[in-house]
Amino acid sequence: MFKTLLIALLSILPLTVAAQPLHGIAMHGAPALPANYTHFPYANPDAPKGGKLSFGVVGTFNNLNSFIVKGKRTTARGMWDPELGNLVVESLMARSRDEPFTMYGLLAETVEMDENRTFIQFNLNPKAHWSDGKPVTPEDVMFTFELMRDKGRPPFSNRLKLVQKMEKIGDRSVRFTFKPEADREFPLLLALSPVLPKHATKVESFDQTTLTPPLGSGPYLVKTIRPGEKIVYQRDPNYWGKDIPSKIGFDNFDEISIEYYLQENTLFEAFKKGLIDVLSEGSPKNWDLAYDFPAVQRGDVIKEVFQPRLPANTLAMTFNTRRPVFADLRVRKALTLAFDFEWLNRSLFEKAYRRTESFWQNSDLSSLGVPASPRELELLGDARGKVEPSLLDGSFKLPVSDGSGRDRKILKEAFALLKEAGYHIEAGRMLGPDGKPLRFEILSQSLDQERIAIAYQRTLSALGIAVSIRTVEDAQYQERTQKFDFDMIFRTYAATLSPGLEQETRWASASRDVEGSDNAAGAADPDIDRMIGVILAARTDEDFKAAVRAFDRLLLSQYYAIPLFHSPEQRVARWKHINHPATLSLYGVQFPTWWDERAKK
Repeated sequence: MFKTLLIALLSILPLTVAAQPLHGIAMHGAPALPANYTHFPYANPDAPKGGKLSFGVVGTFNNLNSFIVKGKRTTARGMWDPELGNLVVESLMARSRDEPFTMYGLLAETVEMDENRTFIQFNLNPKAHWSDGKPVTPEDVMFTFELMRDKGRPPFSNRLKLVQKMEKIGDRSVRFTFKPEADREFPLLLALSPVLPKHATKVESFDQTTLTPPLGSGPYLVKTIRPGEKIVYQRDPNYWGKDIPSKIGFDNFDEISIEYYLQENTLFEAFKKGLIDVLSEGSPKNWDLAYDFPAVQRGDVIKEVFQPRLPANTLAMTFNTRRPVFADLRVRKALTLAFDFEWLNRSLFEKAYRRTESFWQNSDLSSLGVPASPRELELLGDARGKVEPSLLDGSFKLPVSDGSGRDRKILKEAFALLKEAGYHIEAGRMLGPDGKPLRFEILSQSLDQERIAIAYQRTLSALGIAVSIRTVEDAQYQERTQKFDFDMIFRTYAATLSPGLEQETRWASASRDVEGSDNAAGAADPDIDRMIGVILAARTDEDFKAAVRAFDRLLLSQYYAIPLFHSPEQRVARWKHINHPATLSLYGVQFPTWWDERAKK
């Protein structure tokens, strides 16, 4: 009888199965690499160690803390850097750039997580230590999350909002138990979070900019600082992680220096003189015409074109809808139609670019040219009514002009929308329903942006729209954009194959009024909020693709930004002593895996 009762109880009680330690976690499916992997596919395990890399950027810096609002855009490059690597501060896990969104062990050697992702436990690597030799502890992890919550910037300040309980488990583990509203991406975002040393971090002044080098666990130490001009990193000979799989083939230079320049032209001249080792060229026109100097002809400088397998980033002119002038969707659409890409591409860029018409162009996540599937329509629900018919049936295209800069047919269509919104032309000026002229300012940061703005200004003048252009230096630009003190700015929306929570910081209502957030457009739409939630909740690849495509259609229909152009290639010039692995990652160029050939000698 007892046995029968026991069996009956077991049949109705939930069984708790201990989660097994995992070497990696993926957004969808399983990690591509097995538990016994030796290195990432795009890293060269035999890369020589030594030598130097000199990198150049345009701008300035006045801070070494990447995690505060004041330092978001003025922190020295290399501290927490998706392009050059996190040289000083490390995250719990490392992201493989050869998969859409997969994390492997770094500070956390393994993780434990249930199938429904209601919790994640990070098991710290017993070898992990700070540059002063003290071990990285669970207390450091919990301290960092609490510090970011209280004094950090988005998105780091938001991490604990979805955590029900954070607790130390054993001697070297931290477990995060999630609130019901946490999504499937959330564990990976926690894994991407930085860890700071509790014993060497000043809490009281953490939210202030600083030029005091922080203590980190990363592969480099700060060697030299010249504020606004140069920062030099020196390899830490006692770096704890140099032999773990996610770091094999990385961090190959003994010294990395980052030089700051005020203008692109000055940076280019420095590269020509050999003061800079590597230069990423953003202008196809420059790539074709400017690289004819002697070092290229001798073969001392090598030009290479890389083809990443990613959706194109969206360079756009973004409307600040917090400004009344852009509150009306019809106005934003009219101004979008009036942009003459064909004239710009021919006159300024030697026809080197392609028009951008989707936030995930050149990938299966894009809605461009694809009719909405039944699943997409189901996910959109009532929001389907906000989506333009051409975006639903896959026929959407931005207008192709005659290339004159003032295509009368397109300008007539734009004027019809403005008229519908209550505007009219009087004495050569476009006047609104309130009788005030339609005017706004474009804030630019570089000569190329200014040239684009001037061309757009010329076109809009034919409609009686007054556009002013202000080009400002980097510090002023960062301050104004952080406070949303602009009418229109140039903005790049980075695209990945795994869009997720970053869409909240760009488009969600909750980020609209958060100073320093990425919601430049000032979007605040319940349907957008809901669709972001649908993306985050997707469990299958099919549902994920449908959700992103539907979201793409919704964003495009709201005309928050004028999509400009893109090139599917990455162009990099390098002095021949700098080399790279033969295998290219999914994301393209990965500078942290490059090396100095002179180190072989």
